[in-house]
Amino acid sequence: LCHAYWAPNFWAIYNVADKVLSVVAKRAGLMDPNVQVASMTGGLVQDIHHAVLPSVPPLATFVLTFLSMVPAIIKLWFSPHSPVDFLRCLTLCGWSSFLFGWHVHEKAILIVIIPLTLLSVVSKKESKYFLLLSITGHFSLFPLLFTSKEMLTKVALHIFWSVLAVRLTKQVHKVDILCLKEKIYLLLSIPVFFYGELLHNYIGLQERLPFLPLIIYSVYSALGVISTYLRF
Repeated sequence: LCHAYWAPNFWAIYNVADKVLSVVAKRAGLMDPNVQVASMTGGLVQDIHHAVLPSVPPLATFVLTFLSMVPAIIKLWFSPHSPVDFLRCLTLCGWSSFLFGWHVHEKAILIVIIPLTLLSVVSKKESKYFLLLSITGHFSLFPLLFTSKEMLTKVALHIFWSVLAVRLTKQVHKVDILCLKEKIYLLLSIPVFFYGELLHNYIGLQERLPFLPLIIYSVYSALGVISTYLRF
């Protein structure tokens, strides 16, 4: 269902929900504490079965992905000569595939960011969605560059890109694009970064909970990716 490091999509939230529910159920005596399922947090690619929520077969992800694309395809059908509607449909179809597809890799967020970049000059609203998705999507790729020698490069590039994108979109639309709540959400990436990159190892949880920083990265980013999708 998911890659070894969960892409920030619907299934990352689904996995976390199942994990939380299983822990609560075991502590409440509603589930046999000796029941073992394949670990979703072992950093391995394997078939897994959820403990509480229904396990998800490939066919279910295909159906959900297809159904989520249908409204955009129907809209495009009735405006076949509109380049803007074509880009919007392309963006939504890529977004749906990323959110609901089977074994999605985290780098696949780029198939959404690239067409949305072109739409960012069309309207203030789409510029807002572009900023939220691109900044969050690029941040979600941080765990892929995990060595210390890559730290400065990825941070510097991310800051440079984020500042440049914010300034250029503001220049195009002549207004501040992001509201206070959206800025606060993006700034919350700072404590996520410091915990995942520094604090987790410092407090000695690397051996006991090695996957925890990746879960935090995935859940934080998934909330931004999903909420922006629903608004788009």
